Amino acid sequence: MRIKPPLNDSPVSQLGLPRLAYNDLVEWKRRAVRKPILIDGARQVGKSWLIGKSFGPKEFRKVHWLDFREEPGLADLFAESLAPEAIIEKAEIELNDNIDLAHDLIFFDEIGECQRAVDSLKYFAERLPGAFVCASGSNIGLLRSFPVGKVEKLDLFPLCFEEFLMAAGRTALLAAYRAHHSQSGGQCCATATTIANRRTATVHRNLWALLLDYYFVGGMPEAVAAWFEDASLMSRIETVRRIHRNLLDGYRRDFGKYAGKLDAQHIERVFDSVPVQLAAHREGSVQRYRFKGVVPQKQRYRDLVGPIDWLEHARLIWKCFPIEGRPQSPLAALAKPNRFRLYLFDVGLLGHMLGMTYAEQHDQRVSYKGYVAENFVQTEFAAHVGHPSFGWYEARAEIEFLHRDRGGRIVPVEVKSGSRTQARSLRSYIDRYSPQRAIKLTGSAGGSFAQVETRPLYDAQFLAGL
Repeated sequence: MRIKPPLNDSPVSQLGLPRLAYNDLVEWKRRAVRKPILIDGARQVGKSWLIGKSFGPKEFRKVHWLDFREEPGLADLFAESLAPEAIIEKAEIELNDNIDLAHDLIFFDEIGECQRAVDSLKYFAERLPGAFVCASGSNIGLLRSFPVGKVEKLDLFPLCFEEFLMAAGRTALLAAYRAHHSQSGGQCCATATTIANRRTATVHRNLWALLLDYYFVGGMPEAVAAWFEDASLMSRIETVRRIHRNLLDGYRRDFGKYAGKLDAQHIERVFDSVPVQLAAHREGSVQRYRFKGVVPQKQRYRDLVGPIDWLEHARLIWKCFPIEGRPQSPLAALAKPNRFRLYLFDVGLLGHMLGMTYAEQHDQRVSYKGYVAENFVQTEFAAHVGHPSFGWYEARAEIEFLHRDRGGRIVPVEVKSGSRTQARSLRSYIDRYSPQRAIKLTGSAGGSFAQVETRPLYDAQFLAGL
């Protein structure tokens, strides 16, 4: 039987990192009848650890772990038949172990490396709906076919800010953070503002300091685990930077491995251009992605649509579509496919690619960090609200994000990196369309003025509860 690498003995190993998706997996397990569940996400966001080293061992008698990247020969188990019974029989021989369908978890890791294993999920859903079958993949969006309707998908992202706070072990601060939102979620502007004002200066100061740490570290599990090691600040900074560098090198190697007919150099150029274009706009909102100058002799959307879509399917970038004029549901119907902003999937890697230091992330006198705040909000939206996201523009006014609340109303969300900011574009939006609710995310603790509800940036994920 294959033995996986030993767990890290450090106080905060990847195994010990809390993930909110764990609760979704437990809910899936408790169902009487279930489809196979597929954990989708970029490479190195912790999919294998979550299933194979955390959820699986804690919730099941045994985990039968088949890793198609580590052992490509496992594809032979699916060569002759996709019948679940035949696959299980062969797997038992391969693993030299019995599989108890009532108490064991079957884990197909890096399933994207074996198309027939992906196809087999359809038959597990139809013939063995009581079995516990879980799969993970880093290139699911690049597959040529997928058993639609036969698999439940669960997206896994880099650790969000709440998970970063959980990893910090600041239990009292975490409780204060969550208690505030359990009281304010869904309330009108006036009520939410009253509750926001109860947040003490101490709570805000500590949460803000952790957010600035998060800007530097990001949410990649290896980087987060290293950050909370018992070591000096300088040592942790250097370790995180080394981890970021190695992660980026790995992604660039993947471009050549999985690009297929696309030019891997074009994918790399687009990937590297995203932080550069974000940082190019130091005043006002991030502008739409510019195609010219990214790849020589490629100047239009149709020239770069392949590399851009590849990176999006690999979950390495996020698109935000700005809507021109009066926004209305569905927002997707108003989006133009060739007009969008691009954000990186992890804010820590964004800073590394731009050479930003830990001190610069903490220095609030640096006035050009609006794009870092925007990228942070985008990643929080991707993980908790959904993707793609949408924004708004008209003439010279622009709102970073539009959020559709539970009542179907469109809420403008303006993002400001500091605490003393004006919101001219938000005021323009309010004057034009008179929304029932408007939100500004800033560096302050919260409050309101002139119909605008102001929340701290670290509240971004909780807009999903409006």
